Amino acid sequence: MAFDDLRDFIDALEQHDELKRIKFQVDPYLEITEFADRSVKTGGPALLFEKPKGSQFPVLINAFASAKRMEIALGVSDVEEIAQRIVGFLEMQKPEGLLDKLKMLPKLGEISAAFPKTVSSGPCKQVIRRSGFSLAEFPILHCWPGDAGRFITLPMVFSRDPETGKRNCGMYRLQVFDGQTTGMHWQKHKQGAEHYRRVVAEGKQLRMPVSVAIGSDPATTYSAILPLPPAVDEMMFAGFLRGKAVEMVKCETNDLEVPANSEIVLEGYVTPGELRREGPFGDHTGFYSLDDDYPVFHIECITHRKSPIYATTIVGPPPMEDFYMGKTIERIFLPLMRMQLPEVRDISMPAEGIFHNLILISIRKSYPGQARKVMHAIWGLGQAMFSKCIVVVDEDVDVQNVREVTWKALNNIDPQRDIEFSMGPIDSLDHASRMPNYGSKMGIDATTKWPSEGFTRRWPNVITMSPEVVRRVDELWKRAGLQ
Repeated sequence: MAFDDLRDFIDALEQHDELKRIKFQVDPYLEITEFADRSVKTGGPALLFEKPKGSQFPVLINAFASAKRMEIALGVSDVEEIAQRIVGFLEMQKPEGLLDKLKMLPKLGEISAAFPKTVSSGPCKQVIRRSGFSLAEFPILHCWPGDAGRFITLPMVFSRDPETGKRNCGMYRLQVFDGQTTGMHWQKHKQGAEHYRRVVAEGKQLRMPVSVAIGSDPATTYSAILPLPPAVDEMMFAGFLRGKAVEMVKCETNDLEVPANSEIVLEGYVTPGELRREGPFGDHTGFYSLDDDYPVFHIECITHRKSPIYATTIVGPPPMEDFYMGKTIERIFLPLMRMQLPEVRDISMPAEGIFHNLILISIRKSYPGQARKVMHAIWGLGQAMFSKCIVVVDEDVDVQNVREVTWKALNNIDPQRDIEFSMGPIDSLDHASRMPNYGSKMGIDATTKWPSEGFTRRWPNVITMSPEVVRRVDELWKRAGLQ
């Protein structure tokens, strides 16, 4: 089921007892962060602050902060359903007869329904303000005590490739400098940063148009964080996720389009070559990312609903809302990884690894050195190139069970033989790398070692109880009155 907008999603969360309305005043300066952090770490609900201090607009946070809420957001009972839909499309072959053609029609219809549709107007145009506006009117959070200021943390940032005209939608934090300007945290490896570099290199544009949408339906907002190839339009993929085209509306002051159902839209530009110090910011690593120079976003126009809801998130010491968003990415994109690496059985990115610091991978091992082949392939896959530590285990190891992986991996390795190091791109937020954006990664081959890999000793079996005894004691256990 596709949600019409953010409000439709809020209603669904409320119906599932996944939302708590906070009806008294809470301060966007640190207090809302403390509320949200406590809630996510105790399995609490999404929070809608109806009276944030200093603003008339409500604040929604933790809307994606559980597996259940991610299922509601994407309209599924299990996010694996989306993975299976992807598999169905990947397995489509040329139809051989009339029956095959008829079977393909629903899939083709689903594809055609996914493409975004341009409309003349939408709810985000209910109020249009070309002057007299200020970001101070919105309840933008100052998240952590050491932050450099207030940050917009759940934006959909739209830009176009100056060479191809292709649209990109990414989620990049925006530090509020004043009522009309923010930082634009385009990390070096992100597609928005690539657009900016191309504009600078061309030297033809005095301004690079950028528009920012806040508070769309959940599938559309979620699509902004997905690690899609540059050629894939995030709004098209959002249509695939929601089973319904995203309606897009042209901005007032530039040619970019934004989701028509958005709560708030910031229209503006970035001037090539204009940089300003941005940060520190309490980041998803659990540490403050350090200050650095980033482009400046100038806002020329703000459009919004008559009474907009400000959607936001916080990041910090895991697990937090971003963990559940990332876990869903892990499940959705596993089929795509297996297309290129069919030996991969499962992957897991534990919360404590904050996505790029630790990836656990189980494989069906068929030849010597296969674990190392998988490590290097992962380091060559899009944003997986940032993976600081990859642990590869055999297919009988449950990588979703970190305790099992730790037990078997530490027993299976000879450190000097089974650990290798590689140099390459590192996430911009990694404060431990020897240089910004460049450093080392570690791969651990924790699979069973074979004679063909130079291991000549016998390999022991794992201790397990006889299944017959387990079944017999199951009954005796009940008779004994043991729980």
